[in-house]
Amino acid sequence: MSDTNRVQSGPSEQANLPDGPQTDIDEPKSRSSWPRFILAKAGGAAISMILVVVVGFFAFRILPGDPVRMLAQDRRTTPEQLAALRAEHGLDAPLFEQFILYVKGLFTGDLGSSLVLKQDVTQLIAERFWPTILLTGTASLIAIVIGLAIGQRAAWRRGTAFDNANMGIALTLWSVPTFWLGLILIMVFGGMLGWFPTGGMTTPGSRLTGIDHALDVAHHLVLPALAMGAVSYAHYLLVMRASLLEELPKDYLLTARAKGLREDLVRKRHAVPNALLPTITVIFMTVGGLIGGAVTVETVFSWPGLGYLTFQALSSSDFPLLQGTFVVFSGVVILMNFLADIAYRIIDPRLRTS
Repeated sequence: MSDTNRVQSGPSEQANLPDGPQTDIDEPKSRSSWPRFILAKAGGAAISMILVVVVGFFAFRILPGDPVRMLAQDRRTTPEQLAALRAEHGLDAPLFEQFILYVKGLFTGDLGSSLVLKQDVTQLIAERFWPTILLTGTASLIAIVIGLAIGQRAAWRRGTAFDNANMGIALTLWSVPTFWLGLILIMVFGGMLGWFPTGGMTTPGSRLTGIDHALDVAHHLVLPALAMGAVSYAHYLLVMRASLLEELPKDYLLTARAKGLREDLVRKRHAVPNALLPTITVIFMTVGGLIGGAVTVETVFSWPGLGYLTFQALSSSDFPLLQGTFVVFSGVVILMNFLADIAYRIIDPRLRTS
């Protein structure tokens, strides 16, 4: 009886099914999943940012050294004078009350005042933000272009002298500390050869404008950008090479060759686009990490960016300034991770229909 019912109901059920491919069903599903996906990722990013704010506030207050005594600069100060300095900077209030004021300041763009530099933290960060963007942007652009180009060629010519040489260089650069590489570049190209300046962003005392100023900045930019980009270049090369090697045994490449396509077309049109998928996430995360890790390079080269500002604040226990730079660095890393998730979903069709 049940078999008869199933036979009788079969045609009517089949009549309700649409003919042809199911792309019309998958497309609305993909579109409807986008808001949930973005909300989920944005919620995760918001939670991460909240943790950054909380940890950043309390962590910097357990640093060794009394910032108020550092303000006195080893001058003889009475307990009353120290108490007055604490009250002036709001350090005499209970810790929870300081935290509430700090959170309110974040929403209004008021990050407090630097204890040592006597300037508004927001203004200091705004002044130093673009030098850091210039340095990390230049280093990232060079590393991405060269790393991906050489990485795909090394994979396509695996086992050759070209592949072995580039793998050796990449592994060496990947294992070298950035600050150590910066010191070597300063010693060789700045000291021994004298080709490039060893520090700063512009020539001291110069009043250059226009194209002359831009060339002066570019001259100072070479060594720090090279030191920062070398490690990222090695990372991109290794990731691109590994991703492309995974694609080489796939059947679709065999089919492309069977159609008579030249090897360079098989690589550029078929293999490389698929191998780029995992590399997209690495690019976003590495760029965010470069900005967050600019402290060592900017300190070595005295580059007037957020990294060098953070080093100065850390040296003097200037925790209002440390809190501000910490929030900015962490926010950039969180934003880059969020953008990486969005970009990966856009590029990979398998994720768009999930």
